Amino acid sequence: MTIHEMSIDLETYSDVDIKKSGVYKYAESDSFEILLFGVSIDGAPVVVYDLACGDTLPEDIINALVDDTVIKWAFNAVFERVCLSYWLKRNYPEKFKSYGPEYDTTGNYLNPVSWRCTMIWSAYMGLPLSLEGVGAVLGLKEQKMKEGKDLIRYFCVPCKPTKANGGRTRNLPCHAPNKWAIFKSYNERDVVTEMGIKEKLHKFPVPDFIWDEYHLDQQINDRGILVDMQLVKNAIAFDERSKSDISSQMKDMTDLENPNSVVQMKAWLSDQGLETDTLGKKAVAELIKEAPDDLAQVLSLRQQLAKSSVKKYQAMENAACHDTRARGMFQFYGANRTGRWAGRLIQLQNLPQNHMDDLAEARELVRQGDYESLEMLYDDIPDTLSQLIRTAFIAKPGYKFYVADFAAIEARVIAAIANETWRQEAFAKGLDIYCASASKMFNCPVEKHGINGHLRQKGKIAELALGYGGSVGALKAMGALDMGLAEEELQPLVDAWRLSNPNIVSLWWDVDTAVKNAIKMHSSTETHGIKFTWRSGMLFTTLPSGRKLTYIKPRIGENKFGGESVTYEGIGSTKKWERLESYGPKFVENIVQAISRDLLMNAMKNLPGALICGHVHDELLIECKEEVSLDDVCKAMAHNPEWFPDILLRADGYITSFYKKD
Repeated sequence: MTIHEMSIDLETYSDVDIKKSGVYKYAESDSFEILLFGVSIDGAPVVVYDLACGDTLPEDIINALVDDTVIKWAFNAVFERVCLSYWLKRNYPEKFKSYGPEYDTTGNYLNPVSWRCTMIWSAYMGLPLSLEGVGAVLGLKEQKMKEGKDLIRYFCVPCKPTKANGGRTRNLPCHAPNKWAIFKSYNERDVVTEMGIKEKLHKFPVPDFIWDEYHLDQQINDRGILVDMQLVKNAIAFDERSKSDISSQMKDMTDLENPNSVVQMKAWLSDQGLETDTLGKKAVAELIKEAPDDLAQVLSLRQQLAKSSVKKYQAMENAACHDTRARGMFQFYGANRTGRWAGRLIQLQNLPQNHMDDLAEARELVRQGDYESLEMLYDDIPDTLSQLIRTAFIAKPGYKFYVADFAAIEARVIAAIANETWRQEAFAKGLDIYCASASKMFNCPVEKHGINGHLRQKGKIAELALGYGGSVGALKAMGALDMGLAEEELQPLVDAWRLSNPNIVSLWWDVDTAVKNAIKMHSSTETHGIKFTWRSGMLFTTLPSGRKLTYIKPRIGENKFGGESVTYEGIGSTKKWERLESYGPKFVENIVQAISRDLLMNAMKNLPGALICGHVHDELLIECKEEVSLDDVCKAMAHNPEWFPDILLRADGYITSFYKKD
């Protein structure tokens, strides 16, 4: 039988916690097995193969799994692809085929090129990232069965031994035949639901170039990043020892049973004449400035005790596979309003920064397990460990990390779209945008560490806070008052920035008008090279790259000020599907961040064959042989795409044995 396309859903067992460790480590466990294999071939009714009870897959299905001309569909397809990779290697090693050259670390996995993911399709359409959520929003006739979570808990993870279950650590089909029968129906239903998504969305196909991007993303996730496990294990041990020492010191100073307790500490501080409603990071920092020396020392110790840096090291330990590479850290289309990636597991996007001059020396002390020297040389061990987190990612032997990032990417994108010429001239001359902005705002020359250098900080915070319609509140949220700006300076700063950037301000409201007109007239509008189209109850924003952003069920509503606003349905801050409000500057923010994302993807495509291990918004992390030219990497990264020829890109980079912020 010739197979062209399959829709697949698996139910599996492993002793590894997939939420903590990810699918790669989950599937490589010796205990991993596939229990149920649900499949529809070329749209035919779903067949469930009960592998746990002795069924075997037909040879034509096995052959189709390793045939890159057969398209495989699944919801969150990386799970099925990685699980089947390990399963095939163990059960059909003669059939298994991988991809990538020998010097790459993608050899354990099936080629993603023939895989398609309905979760990515859903995300591309602005829908939720869960099968249950998508089914509910689309109103599918056959939705995910609610019994599934309990059944997965029963059959797919180890159970606690009890007298009632005879001391077993795993539930098998024979232990609950009725539940097993329902589980098979659940597996079948998931395939039907996944196919229902395809049917509902068939008029809005994902462009081929997006699937190409998804396959590149999967390759990066398959490759992973090497983790220095010696550093990680010692850092975890150091953190425990440091916390114990700090806790003992605080007990001696306060006589508290648990000095880490917020209630106990607030009461103790109150007894010492220091009242506070909160012990949050900012509040404690302010208290330290005012408190007497002895209380300031206790508060400083509490800040050290509260540092959660060790959690990142534990996440690394949890995620690292047998070859000590952490995989699966990037969720393609994780932010579906822009199409940017979201972090998973270790969360590369929010690692603490490093500011230590002697980073390598401190790192080596931790690697060697020399706690005494670290304690002698560094006052704050939790902070030192925090700054060393990035350095736990290392290049493989014979290679170095080439870290390259775009300079001021969002500022360059919004300048190009709005045609704010003074900004483009500043970028063309290689000027510091914060100095250039301050110079424009205050009508005087501003140089970093030079003439009027004190104004650069105002230029910087204005640039960071005001580009998308932000006002005084945005400046405060960005920490303007903490930086020493006075309350009365804030509104004039907003006015000066907007006066200096009239084309960007016009862009906000031109986009606002274009979006509203498209919704009101159920038509297409265009401004600044961005097209807005209402179709089938959705608003599509077409970017210069050809990629579309989707807003579900847009309407014209009324905002809290009584003015006109746009609302649409999406995932809100509560992680629930709800009606959200937006307006011109917010749409511009989505557009700018989306284009910035497309430029990063273009940079990845400009580096074919490069061993890209990771990325963060505007930065690429690449494993390279040292004979590779860093300058060539940066030039390739900053090469303009044909869809945005006038953007003034610049990429800078550095070479290092371990990851860090240069």
